[in-house]
Amino acid sequence: MTLVESILSVNKESCVPVYQQIANGIITHIRRGTLKPESALPGSRVLAESLCVHRKTVVAAYDELYAQSWVDVYPRKGIFVAKNLPDITPRSITSDNMVNAIPSTTFYDLSDCNVPKTRLYKVPAANNIIFNDGFPDTRLAPVELLMREYRRFANYRFTPKYLMYGPEYGSENLRNELSSFLSETRGLHAKPENFLITKGAQMAIYLISQVLLSKNDIVIVADPGYPGANEVFEHAGAKLEFAPVDEFGINLDAVEEICKKKKVKMLYVIPHHHRPTTVTLCAERRMRLLELAMKYRFAIIEDDYDYDFHYNSSPILPLASADCYGSVIYVGSFCKTIAPGIRIGFVAAPQTLILRLAKLRKIIDRQGEQLLEEAIANLLKNGDISRHLKKANKIYHERRDILCSLLREKLGDKVSFQIPSGGFAIWMEYLNGVDARVVAEKAAEMGLTINNGGDYFYNDPSQKHSFLRLGFASLNPKELAEGVDILGRAIDKAHPKN
Repeated sequence: MTLVESILSVNKESCVPVYQQIANGIITHIRRGTLKPESALPGSRVLAESLCVHRKTVVAAYDELYAQSWVDVYPRKGIFVAKNLPDITPRSITSDNMVNAIPSTTFYDLSDCNVPKTRLYKVPAANNIIFNDGFPDTRLAPVELLMREYRRFANYRFTPKYLMYGPEYGSENLRNELSSFLSETRGLHAKPENFLITKGAQMAIYLISQVLLSKNDIVIVADPGYPGANEVFEHAGAKLEFAPVDEFGINLDAVEEICKKKKVKMLYVIPHHHRPTTVTLCAERRMRLLELAMKYRFAIIEDDYDYDFHYNSSPILPLASADCYGSVIYVGSFCKTIAPGIRIGFVAAPQTLILRLAKLRKIIDRQGEQLLEEAIANLLKNGDISRHLKKANKIYHERRDILCSLLREKLGDKVSFQIPSGGFAIWMEYLNGVDARVVAEKAAEMGLTINNGGDYFYNDPSQKHSFLRLGFASLNPKELAEGVDILGRAIDKAHPKN
């Protein structure tokens, strides 16, 4: 036994766990023939004392060896090198040029026909200030409250059921709490069976488009609008028709003109803080839109992704709360309420549609993350999310006012904008022929990451690079001031005369 103790060593500073080092060391010496089959290994206490480690560490190493069939354990006798060792015979490599790595390209043909042209996430430059398109501040997210719920689950005797397969519709508790929460906050009287839980609003829009749309179906969208939805509709084979946006929301005269000429299958609208322009669809247009949907029998996707964030007055109730005919498909998300990384969204719609969405969802993702959904349900039930919203609204309101003041004070003759009534961003236009692409390039050189204006207009390229959506919610006052200072200098460098 002294042989094993003398040939093993451990490095407690290594990133490899100590028990794994012990197991690997014994395996190495078995492979080399230093330790022969059926030879005895020292007891866990003896080896632990020799290596100056805890006995449980050696027990874990022996458990690992037994799991891999390197040792045999005989009660009241001890631990021995296995008589029949795992297959350790080296195998010849068929080619000297073979490399143990996945090739960079496929050997078979690939087509882009079924792949959308969307741009993938790009990691921003390290240490840059980021004026994003309008996201919440993840530093304010109630992470500790969420972790509290996870810790609570650890003590629940029925937690294992949440780790097993569950309903495709999503957590029953979350659907119940959503029903109460949306009834209280938005006047939306939907039953739990009217909900499907998704991973964010984007998945919801995708599922809806795949169920409802066929090739060459007409979908009306706003321009400027949300490119993430437009790409989903086009991927489903639909043809887009564009309606302009003014200070009261999507232009319904333009919508009706399209309906008179073509059979419209669906209309997509962001009624509160329209992305990107931040305008809110007025009450009169909301009622008219419901009438148009009934008259021309098209579906409305109401994407109310940031309904909870209002600063000037009470919000207008959603279209879905006034829909008596089953025309509106209501989409919402906790990705803005809490943080983008918390991928919880939902669809509220008639049961006939929810059933079809659930069947499609099952073959894509089977179900959501039940523990996360149960945690969100508890946060809703306890009022934690409502309290977080009150706190966040106050902070974001202050940040909106700070950014607007900074823009007027420092960039008053360089940009034009309207103060948004809510949401996370300002819709801003560069003046004097300044190109947003050049500004973004100059700003990046000075430590500021901003959009280049290329994502907002789908149908009118002439205005594509003169507007910018400037997010304020994710930056504190100091960061806002630094960001505006850099933006001003970048605009000066981007001026056509320079």
